[in-house]
Amino acid sequence: MADRRPSRRPAAPSERGLNGTGELFAPPPAAPATPADAPLAERLRPTRLEDLLGQEKALDPEGPLGRMLARKRLASLILWGPPGSGKTTLARLLAKAVGEPLLSLSAVMAGVADLRKAFDEARRLRAQGRHPILFIDEIHRFNRAQQDGMLHEVEDGTVTLVGATTENPSFALNAALLSRCHVVVLERLSLDALEKLVERAEAHLGRRLPLDPAARTRLCELADGDARYLLNMVEAIADLPAEPILDVAALGEVLQRRLPIYDKQEEAHYNLISALHKSVRGSDPDAALYWLCRMLVGGEDPRYLARRIVRMASEDVGLADPSALGQALAAAEAYERLGSPEGELALAQAVVYLALAPKSNAVYRAYGAATRAAEEKGSLPPPLHILNAPTALMRRLGYGRGYVYDHDAPDRFSGQNYFPDGMPRERYYRPTREGFEARLEERLAELDRLRAERERKGS
Repeated sequence: MADRRPSRRPAAPSERGLNGTGELFAPPPAAPATPADAPLAERLRPTRLEDLLGQEKALDPEGPLGRMLARKRLASLILWGPPGSGKTTLARLLAKAVGEPLLSLSAVMAGVADLRKAFDEARRLRAQGRHPILFIDEIHRFNRAQQDGMLHEVEDGTVTLVGATTENPSFALNAALLSRCHVVVLERLSLDALEKLVERAEAHLGRRLPLDPAARTRLCELADGDARYLLNMVEAIADLPAEPILDVAALGEVLQRRLPIYDKQEEAHYNLISALHKSVRGSDPDAALYWLCRMLVGGEDPRYLARRIVRMASEDVGLADPSALGQALAAAEAYERLGSPEGELALAQAVVYLALAPKSNAVYRAYGAATRAAEEKGSLPPPLHILNAPTALMRRLGYGRGYVYDHDAPDRFSGQNYFPDGMPRERYYRPTREGFEARLEERLAELDRLRAERERKGS
């Protein structure tokens, strides 16, 4: 369907801004014309806030952004969301909604010199009574110096900053810059929102895609919450004839598989390993397998996963099942012997075993408590009776005096004190009633009884 909207008018000098290379550009007028041969994602870019799909929470009239729009004045914002969630579109629509000029930069291409030019243009607009908005796409790509270079102009109101990022602002942006901005979280588009977007695309194209219902659903699933990627796939399918109607298998042959969003160095890495670890801790083997496979499919190093699985065995299973650590170590060794893809099955086996094992973090908690005690108590020496006395001087000083060899004591337990002199006995390890630890709890209770008995006899 041809686009019959009027062509873009020339920009007046007061509307000019800067692109990522420092060149003047004309920001889109109120009703921008898009060439008929532009990508479908660009042709379907919303021109009204109410047409933006899937971001109802961010645009809630009672929320911070909704209140800013109601008073027609924006505070500086960071738009944080996954690819294809509408960050750039939202920035343009916000500028339009408050009636202020928009200056745009791409952090991938721009440098400090481009920022200076943008600020010069913003000061000129401020002198005319305007409140220019500086949109910086991929703002996390700016280094510390570039981010610091924006602080003064953001703070004194020269510009209202709207930055877009796919990375967690807590890690990707300087604390000083982040403190001057309100973070708006954009969500990955739901299947319902993506299905509505397919319908919009079909209305724009003037034809229905040749897909059966299951294939339409699968198309939206393949988009993985990314509107831009979905429309690129729609554009490829739109060139197909109306017949035959594609099923899921045929759709898979037409489209190349897209790997899930995953960056081994960024937040997705930490989010997914957290999901795997907590699924194991929560005794859900199916969820644990899913997150394990998500990371493997995304390209995670299986050796990293093997190390984390060993950690899970000690932290979350512990002595409730003493063989859990052996299972995890065996899986790590099996991967080293077999490599990929055979070795991943051993990791999966260990994950299932750990998920189904009885759980105890008693050793983990005991280790933490003992570490805190070691840090707080200073350099207390061991009691003299448990120190070796290899020299006559050490024997005269009392080293080893009164030590009882536990193997010679009744019940092979002397009940002597092994804490430093002057430090009261502390209990760090408190076993649970789970698995093997139930037996350990009984053993500790018996040792406490014997220790009290020995102390009564010695007093």
